[in-house]
Amino acid sequence: MAKRKRGQKNEKFQQPPSQDDKELQALYAKMRQQFTAADVQKYTEIEPGIPLEDVIAEMEEIHRQVSQTKRKNA
Repeated sequence: MAKRKRGQKNEKFQQPPSQDDKELQALYAKMRQQFTAADVQKYTEIEPGIPLEDVIAEMEEIHRQVSQTKRKNA
């Protein structure tokens, strides 16, 4: 099988954009214009979280409790 050259598109499978595609492109363009620096800041702030050690300790405690109940019921 012959290799396709770089940048060469397969013309057989390309379809003209439908009305839905055009509407979606217009919607994306509108949303990009409305997206501000304040929006970016909201998603890039570092928020304090729960320390990993606390999460692991809680998961281990739950595992111990479940394991004990399984042993008692077995």
